[in-house]
Amino acid sequence: MKRGFYTIMAAQFFSSLADNALFVIAVALLRTTQAPDWQAAALVPMFALFYVLLAPVVGAFADARPKGQVMFISNSIKVVGCMLMLWGSHPLLAYGVVGLGAAAYSPAKYGILTELLPPSQLVKANGWIEGLTITSIILGVVLGGVLVGPRVGPLLQGIDIPGLSLGINTIEQSALASMVLVYALAAWFNTRIPRTDVAPRPMPKNPLSLLPDFYDCNRRLWRDRLGQISLATTTLFWGVSGNLRYIVLAWAAVALSYTTTEAAKLVGVVAIGTAIGAIVASTRVRLDQACKVMPLGVGMGLLILLLNYITSLWVAVPFLIMLGALGGFLVVPMNALLQHRGHSLMGAGRSIAVQNFNEQACILVLGLMYSAATGAGVSAFVAIGAFGLCIASVMYIIQRWHLRNLREHPQELAVLLRQARDDPSHG
Repeated sequence: MKRGFYTIMAAQFFSSLADNALFVIAVALLRTTQAPDWQAAALVPMFALFYVLLAPVVGAFADARPKGQVMFISNSIKVVGCMLMLWGSHPLLAYGVVGLGAAAYSPAKYGILTELLPPSQLVKANGWIEGLTITSIILGVVLGGVLVGPRVGPLLQGIDIPGLSLGINTIEQSALASMVLVYALAAWFNTRIPRTDVAPRPMPKNPLSLLPDFYDCNRRLWRDRLGQISLATTTLFWGVSGNLRYIVLAWAAVALSYTTTEAAKLVGVVAIGTAIGAIVASTRVRLDQACKVMPLGVGMGLLILLLNYITSLWVAVPFLIMLGALGGFLVVPMNALLQHRGHSLMGAGRSIAVQNFNEQACILVLGLMYSAATGAGVSAFVAIGAFGLCIASVMYIIQRWHLRNLREHPQELAVLLRQARDDPSHG
């Protein structure tokens, strides 16, 4: 790997680490100020909002400037969002600003890989990036919990810099100040990313001109017999995973009487399970067999229902690992199938933009549903039950959709599956 790749990895690690730690800190801040429960649940859809609104634009913005510069600008926006929260802005508003930075960051992060590395190293590079992202999620949620916990929090709060008054008076403010430094570190790594020889493509004078092409790419992927199934499955999975962070925090508070610090560790346990499932799937499931893992999505939804009956940590830990493992085993082959069909239909860049739009839209919708249920006074147990049933039902419908395609279009699907089997990039 080229030296610049490791700089990209460092920037991605610290940026993602801060994103996930900041989520836990924002939840703790809302609970400390006794904000309504729906506001903490709404953090997830607020982060996804700009992914959805700016989906047609961010890819073109990433191509209009050097990718390292785009990543620096994106991390700078995250710093602004974090500082807004530190200076007293409402956490929902501030976290939405951080989501704006993340939405601009994503296409640049993947786009720089295709510019910097030869095609023969792209699969390996994406594997490293995804593995590092999962690691940063695990460490980030745990770090956020530790920073607002009773041991480290007071130590941070007690740090005093002579001659400098920052108005930091609470544990949560101390934790937020720490996140500003982590985002700044990620931004510094962005400045070290080497410029490539790829010429920037100017943004259109009228950004609305990007909408027809984005709509066409979305339509083509949803009409493809394999693309529609893999896109529907990954969209549902990431919609669930995006909201599962808060659901586990809420469940641990009522079922185990856990603090935010203790519950954050259980979110990390789910991510560990996801990593295990992903590794196993990558070695056991061929691309043309990806659709055979769909029943696991139904099982994942039904498992979420069982959360309501767990009251012991010793049962919770292996259960959450199993829940995460099912998700990881489901999403890796389906994501690979989606990348294969997207690359065949429209190219990798536009395919990623369409995938991001649909997945973040699902996170937004499911998050709003869960937040609305919480705001209406529905208990965490009832909301979790409804969430699990919704997931199992939708996944069952997707499975039946694929079986209908097999009955009604057997020859077309046989050709597509043969192409997936013979694709050398996913061997």
